[in-house]
Amino acid sequence: MDKRRLGRTEHRSTIAIFGAAALSDVTQAVADRAMRQVIDAGINHIDVAPSYGNAEERLGPWLAKERGRFFLGCKTIERKKEAAAAELQRSLERLQVDSFDLYQAHAVNNMEELDKVTAPGGALEAMIEAREQGLTRFIGMTGHGVDSPAVFLEALRRFDFDTVLFPINFVQYANPEFRGNAEALLQVCREREIGSMIIKAICRAPWGELSQTYTTWYQPFEQPDEIQAAVDFSLSSDVTGLCTAGDVRLLPMFIEACEKFQPMDDVRREALIATASQYEPLFV
Repeated sequence: MDKRRLGRTEHRSTIAIFGAAALSDVTQAVADRAMRQVIDAGINHIDVAPSYGNAEERLGPWLAKERGRFFLGCKTIERKKEAAAAELQRSLERLQVDSFDLYQAHAVNNMEELDKVTAPGGALEAMIEAREQGLTRFIGMTGHGVDSPAVFLEALRRFDFDTVLFPINFVQYANPEFRGNAEALLQVCREREIGSMIIKAICRAPWGELSQTYTTWYQPFEQPDEIQAAVDFSLSSDVTGLCTAGDVRLLPMFIEACEKFQPMDDVRREALIATASQYEPLFV
């Protein structure tokens, strides 16, 4: 599988980053099968958070023996310094590791959340102290909403984050404001060597009134050709990689799409965006 440089971290991450949210509500046996798929595919980067159900506990036995195989990113949804520091310690214990490669302020979806994280006594202070103590090497930020690219542009004016993680998919890119802010953010990332990780690449719509048939937060594309097109679209942006979808049943198809990735030229990307009206953006 192709690898790309995660900004100034210098880590060469596989273009498929294992999104451990897929392990949020599975047995250890199911998690073990998923981890064997991850290792067999050569994936070398894991993204996890304490808000992902049982994911940390499911990963712990694997990281206890395979820590050196993976670049490990974790997150905190806490906004106060002391609470974030305590959550970091709990994650280390559950994951059975001594430190993270990357620790991120999680779900910073609007300016109010950004203000909380970066305020005096906020979570960012705990993350900086964790870096000084050797508990993480790098500091990042994640976000989900339609405003996340604009929020991150402001975040990068306030602090020199090493990475960002936010959504890109062709359905969302039909929103000109979101697309403009996302492309501006990626330009800043290039200029400042900030790693960029992408979520929700295979999102086709919110669940709405439909019964939720996957453990993803959105209705995913589920046919191999649809997944391939969506993955090719998102990876054709200047990003480091894509977090795999949050359901173990989608993992093999997502991995295969990353293994078969072919860059899309601008004409094909615009043609795919033109089909977005058949679907529904997750964020409005």
